[in-house]
Amino acid sequence: MRNFHFAENNQITLLHNGAEYFPELEAAIDKAHTEIHLETYIFEYDAIGQKITDALKRAAQRGVAVFLLLDGFGSQDFPREEIQRMLQAGIRVLIFRPEYIFSKPRRYRLRRMHRKLVIIDAQTAFIGGINIIDDEHNPENLTPRFDYAVIIRGPLLMQIHKAARHLWLIVAWAHFKKRWVHPAAIKPSGEPCGNQKAALLIRDNWRHRHDIEHAYLDSINQAHSEIIIANAYFLPGRKFSNALKNAAQRGVQVELLLQGKIEYRLQYHATQALYENLLGAGIKIYEYNRSYLHAKVAVIDQHWATVGSSNIDPFSLLLAREANVVIEDREFAATLRTSLKMAIEQQSVPVTPASKSIFSWRNYIVNWLSFHIVRMMQGILGYDWHDNTP
Repeated sequence: MRNFHFAENNQITLLHNGAEYFPELEAAIDKAHTEIHLETYIFEYDAIGQKITDALKRAAQRGVAVFLLLDGFGSQDFPREEIQRMLQAGIRVLIFRPEYIFSKPRRYRLRRMHRKLVIIDAQTAFIGGINIIDDEHNPENLTPRFDYAVIIRGPLLMQIHKAARHLWLIVAWAHFKKRWVHPAAIKPSGEPCGNQKAALLIRDNWRHRHDIEHAYLDSINQAHSEIIIANAYFLPGRKFSNALKNAAQRGVQVELLLQGKIEYRLQYHATQALYENLLGAGIKIYEYNRSYLHAKVAVIDQHWATVGSSNIDPFSLLLAREANVVIEDREFAATLRTSLKMAIEQQSVPVTPASKSIFSWRNYIVNWLSFHIVRMMQGILGYDWHDNTP
């Protein structure tokens, strides 16, 4: 059973990196009249974070109901004094599973809110992989993270608005903030805005545990010509890996654009442990090395595309709350495909069986040791990610 459905007649625009995303987001917040829901995993109080914070304060001060949901782990460094100032400005701020200094190591602590979702006046939504963080300035002087988001208008907003309000309600009740839950001040109109067909896919721990993975698997299993996946943290279970290998073996060109710079060493090496098996099945692998790859997107057969927050790893597919949009539209798919092909051809390095830096004996040992450590950690926590779909 698939717990998602497509909405017709949407207008969906692809945004490349924070340079395109943040000006659009700030402008939309400044135009808000009634209600803003903003959910993010990481909210840094840097130059970008301060801009968005100030825009949210301006909105609250002119009477807009502002609901800000931060993850307790991803945003644990956000200044508490700034949260107090936001509350004083009239912004409702909730923390999803707060982290404390003496928090015990419990399994539920890994169930994070990894979504990056904004909906404004029930008329405009943003969904993607971009956190509230300044990518223009980083300690390593790298180019901005490679990432995407989308702007959405149209009937799909009915699904997005419902999902945002539902999560806010759950967290508000958990924090004994019943007074912060009220009937929707505004509802999406459902009026057509374009000609694009799309669905909202969420991952939670109840009715939508496998929706994002099922959508990927359905499309991969039906692919006829081409699969391009760009994913920051790629560590799929057996069913997902087999679907990709089966596609390649029946003649589909499968290309994976993966992380080339080490951000989290354990995940990076665990992913490299899969390379030999994937390459042997005819899958092409490229490592993005211009900066950090943070994208979670795919294009299949030049008409199916997804953009969102979900990686293809145990954290995203088994634990975290995620939000992706699937778009069935050739024009949108072509735009995303062109961007990905450019990154593959101009900013990435192909991985081959002769890649000495990856397939040396030293790296071979490190990679497989990392893979088994990740696998052992999942087992200790009680999650079987090799067969994680029913």
